[in-house]
Order: sequence, then structure tokens, then C-alpha cells
Amino acid sequence: MANYAESLEYLKIAAGRGSKLGLERITKLCHILGDPQNKTKIIHVAGTNGKGSFSAMLSHILRASGYLVGNFSSPALTGVTDSFRINCREISENVFTWVMNDIIPACESMKDKPTEFEILTAVAYELFHRVDCNIAIIECGMGGDTDSTNVVESPLLSVITNVALDHTSFLGNSIREIAAHKAGIIKEGRPVLYGGTNLDAFEVITAAAFEKNAPLSVTDQMRTLGTSTGINGTELEFDGFGKARVPLIGTYQIYNIANVLTAVELLRREGLEISDESVRKGLSETYWHGRFELLNSDPVVIFDGAHNPDGIRQAAASIRQCFRGEKVALLIGVMADKEYALYPSILGQYVSKTFTVTPANPRALESSVLADTFSREGIAARSYTSLGSGVKAAYSYAKENNIPLLALGSLYMYKEFCDELNKILK
Repeated sequence: MANYAESLEYLKIAAGRGSKLGLERITKLCHILGDPQNKTKIIHVAGTNGKGSFSAMLSHILRASGYLVGNFSSPALTGVTDSFRINCREISENVFTWVMNDIIPACESMKDKPTEFEILTAVAYELFHRVDCNIAIIECGMGGDTDSTNVVESPLLSVITNVALDHTSFLGNSIREIAAHKAGIIKEGRPVLYGGTNLDAFEVITAAAFEKNAPLSVTDQMRTLGTSTGINGTELEFDGFGKARVPLIGTYQIYNIANVLTAVELLRREGLEISDESVRKGLSETYWHGRFELLNSDPVVIFDGAHNPDGIRQAAASIRQCFRGEKVALLIGVMADKEYALYPSILGQYVSKTFTVTPANPRALESSVLADTFSREGIAARSYTSLGSGVKAAYSYAKENNIPLLALGSLYMYKEFCDELNKILK
């Protein structure tokens, strides 16, 4: 019997196999386990941005409605158990180990061993079946059609939150190509929701839904009325639901809330009992890490996992809305495969000074390269060899100038950023 440390070591070995496209390994692994992915009602969520916030809000609503809800998301922000939640609570190390003790022998019985993410996907499906979740919300890791989560045969609902350019080396260089991958989660005869606004993506998703005879719904953002957002949360009125308040920050949460409320309507059609009161209660209780998350108030410190051009644009809009023209100290670290050359022009008018760092990831962009990118656009920037030194310098600058500190970029640096900030605040 493996303990928690041994389970993590097994995942580390699997991580050495890299990322492999295709569903052959995960399909076989799930079959060895008895196909748990088909024994729980699944809401399958794909999309370039917004998956985490969407899933968090919907999980809280379903919990408030009396359902036992599982949630699988990636990447984990604080530790592997952070990817798995039951009724909005992170699972324990013991629970994770409990499931891994059956997953590991199944993996070892396979000639073509699964990758790390495939193992985590299998853990999610097996876990949520074992504890008898009424519903599980499963987020795609990347794309859709070849993502390891895409083994569920008949989801309760498929959701594509939006489509924008990201992971282009894997998914293609056009919106249509990327949308085709995400549309791969659409299943025969099962309802699908598209929450984005891109017309090219809409055409691709519509064609895929028609081919699969899948009823397609599209979020009508015009139903959103009287919106307001600030560092204390987001409020809006949505036609058919009335007023709602969510503690989550960021202008993009308005779109995410509209998608969630539209999904609630579709789930009601599928027989789920979700009252308006449960909707309001669930939204008011929602929390989610790493998405324009307020970590400190004096000075204001916010972390946002914006890591692609669409996310960076939405972060810029949130800066404008929340701080009303006040410039911020920017700490940023990104992956080298992102279109980081676009970021200075998107963020520049809102930034007083930039502090660049290198996230702890093999794909990370060197901080000096990122600093040069901002400097060439006339934005004061300095690179730091460690995240700790960068956080300390950025915090000091924000404190001395009485301005907010905004940390942007890879979610892979979330935990270390919080750890370094807490050292300063002690």
C-alpha cells in the first residue's frame, strides 16, 4: 500500500513521460477501473478562459441545492489535492492516497503507461464515483477532443466557456482550429452550451452540434443588466433571475456569471431541482483562488492567473474598472510559449513599474527576456532571478508609492507567490 509521499513520487515518474495526445491510455485505464466516468452525472467544461470560475460558481450553486458535487480542475495551485473538491472542499491527502492505491496497480498493468494528467483524470472519475457524488464538474486540461477528460460517453451537459488563441503549438493557429478541438467534447444527443462571442468559433461549434444531434444553447449576454465590479466583488441583474452578488473580482466575471445562470436553466430542463434562492446563496458563497484574487488590502495585492492575450486583455479591463485610472505595480511571470510580446501594449497604460520573474516550470520564459520586452515599449521594468526577490521588491514599491500590486501570469507561481507574500506580511 502506497502512502501519500509514494503516491506523489509515482506521479513524478509519470510526469517524466511528458504530454501525449490521444485517448488510448486513459480509455484503457478507465476500463480497467470499471469505467467510473460513466457512473456519475458529468458536466464537462472546456474553454480558453473562465473554466475555473464557471465551475466554482456552479459547484456552489449545486451544493446549495442539496447535491453532493465533485469538481476536478487543473493545474493544482497549492498541491495535488487542490485539483479535487467535494462539495467545494479540497480533498485530504488520505482520500487522495486511498484512490491512488487502486489507480497505481491499474497503471502498472498497462504496457503503455499513462501520463501524469491521465492518472489525475482517472483519480477524479474514480473518486467521484466512490463517494457517490450526484454530479461532478470536470474541466478539460487543454483543448477538448484529445484531452484525457474526454472519455465520458453521455455528459449531463457539455460547456464551452469561450474560444481564444492559446496553446497554438498544440491546438492550431486560428480560432476555427481551436474551436474544433474544444467542440470535440460535444456528445451525441446531449445538450451543449457555448458561452463565448466569437463568430468563427460559433460556426464551428454549431456545425459540430448539428452533426452530433446535440441541442446547442448560446449565452445571451444582453440579459445582463446593471453590472458593477470592484475589489469587493461583482454585482449584476440577470433577466429571469433578478439580482445576484458574487465575491469574485474582475470584469470578466460578469460573462462567467451569465454563463453559469444559463447553464442552470439547461440543468433544470434536465431535471435538476435548483431554486432561485439556491442560485443566489451559491453565488454569494463562491470563492476561487488565483482569479483576480484579493490577497491583501494595505496595500492592495491581487493575483490573477491571466496567461494568454485574451486573459491579459480582461485583466487590463479589470484594472481600469477597479482602480479608475490609478496605475499599479505589476509583477509578471509567463510561459515561453505564450504571445508575451503583446502584453506591454495591452497593459502599459495601467502600469507604473514592472517586476518580471521566472515561474518554476520548464516551459517558463526567462524574466530578463520579459523585462526587455516591456522596456522596449517604454515601460520601466526590472527582472529578478528569484520569485521571492521579485515579490519583495514589487511589494515595497507598491507600499512606498501607495498603489496596488497586481501579480499576473502563470498559475504555476501562485503558491510560491502567496508563500513569499505571507513572509512579508508576518
